[in-house]
Order: sequence, then structure tokens, then C-alpha cells
Amino acid sequence: MNPSSRPPTPVDVLSIGHASHDLVFSLAHHPEADEKTTADKLLSCGGGPAANAAVTVARLGYKAAFSGYLGNDIYGDNHLKELQAETVDTRWIVRGASPTPLSVVLVKPDGKRALISYKGETLALPAHSIDFSGLCPKVVLFDGHEPQLALSFLQQTRSNLPSVLDAGSLHDGTVALMDKVEYLVCSEKFALQYAGDAIAALSRLILLAPVVVITLGERGLIWRRGAESGSLPAPPVSAVDSTGAGDAFHGAFAAAVAAGLDWLAILHYASVAGAFCCTQTGARRGLPNRQQHQALAQQWRQNQD
Repeated sequence: MNPSSRPPTPVDVLSIGHASHDLVFSLAHHPEADEKTTADKLLSCGGGPAANAAVTVARLGYKAAFSGYLGNDIYGDNHLKELQAETVDTRWIVRGASPTPLSVVLVKPDGKRALISYKGETLALPAHSIDFSGLCPKVVLFDGHEPQLALSFLQQTRSNLPSVLDAGSLHDGTVALMDKVEYLVCSEKFALQYAGDAIAALSRLILLAPVVVITLGERGLIWRRGAESGSLPAPPVSAVDSTGAGDAFHGAFAAAVAAGLDWLAILHYASVAGAFCCTQTGARRGLPNRQQHQALAQQWRQNQD
């Protein structure tokens, strides 16, 4: 598949991975067995780690492209329109007869959530589904859900451009990519699955990637970069929904790398984006634009002074 015979517009971040449609229900509490309950709110929008990261990049004022799969159904049509409305370059999306993956998110008043995903018979794209020749992003971001496509991109480009892996959980896709990226940015869930402990995971993962970050939710993050290591607290916010916070963090992280920020500035920039997302219901709604990001970043600096 060749999206265009013309040279593509250069992008800051190419995001390769999962796109879904999200149904987000706000509930007073998670229902018990056989319990019937009523949602206070419903939000219907596009989702998926890599797709949300691409939207984050675009909202923060950078050029973003997304590559992945959307079905030829109403969910795929609506998500494609959403991405295009956000100015995300969608020429590297594959459409097909298999359904668009669907996620149902149950959100409690304290911001905690439960997530149910359904992919049906939809499989990861084959390695050579997309021709990436001529596409020269400053940074590439993977979420592990399209591992064959990701490995194909690395093989086709054979370049040393910075690469980021959103390692949300331990599965075949993240395992296939974790030792092939420059920035291995993991959730605490991934760290616990991998090593049983975040500190132990940090020590083991740094043997696989030059830079490792483990996000710890409201407790901030820990990191290793070569012989250097450190931690960073999370910006204090009133959380209403943590859905998408990791997606916002990874998108902002990749954008900051593309912008050439120094290391600690990258971590601060990404942390602000992730924290802001927790202040809104629904991942897509919570992804910050540049003005919202700047306002929270300024507030955080003032609180630290």
C-alpha cells in the first residue's frame, strides 16, 4: 500500500499501533455480580494508545501521523474523521472488513477505571501492509499492538531516528520491541509483570534499552539513562478519570524528543500531559492542547517554587 505518489509532508512524530472506539461510562461505583445500574454520563469517541498519542502530538502543536488499522464500519469512519479533524496525517491507515476494535471503560468518581476491550477476529496487520518509504519522521512511537508493522518500519527505514515504546503491559508485541527502541517507557503494570517490582524492573530493563522510564501514576515516575537515574513526582491534580493518561504521557514524551528538549525537560513535559488527562472524563477529551499544557506546567512550577 502506497498512500501517495508524492513525497509526504515531514512529520515530527509517527505513531504506529492501536486505534479503537471508546465507550466511556461514568458510574457511582463498579457494579457487583447481577447488579443493574445506570451510568451518569456516556462519552463516545476514538481511542487506542497510539492513536491517542498521535492526537496529543497534534494538539500540542506538532505534526503527527498515525499508522494502524480501522474497520470499514461506523466506528472506523468516525475515528478517521476525528483524526483528520485533529490534523493527524492518516495516509498510513489500513481500512478493512474486520471490525474496528471497541473498548468499554467504566469510570468511578475517584478516577479509577475498569476497561473491557473487544477485537473480535481483527488481527494485527502483516509486516508489509504499508510502504513507509519516503516518510521521514523525527521520532517514531510504537505501542506494541502492531508489532509486525513496527518491525517492518524499522527494517524499511534502517535509520537511527529516536524510537519510543509505550509498554503498557507485557505481551508479545512489547516483548518483540522492547530491545529495539531507544526509549522504553513502561507502565508500573508492565514493570510488575516483567520483574515483580518496579526497581528490579528498572535494573533489568536498562540492559535492553539505552533509556528506561517507569510511570507510577500519581506517584510520578522513575528512570534510568545509562549510568544516570532519578525520579520525578507527578503534578498534583484533582483526578476524575485516569483513562488515557499514559497515552498523553507517551505522545508528549515523543513530541518533546522531537523538539530536542533536554532530558529532564522531556520528563516534565510528558508528566504535565499525563496529569492533565486525569482531570477530564475520557481519554480523547483529556488530551491537552498547547494552552492547557502550558497552564498546568506553569501552575506546577509555581507550586514547586
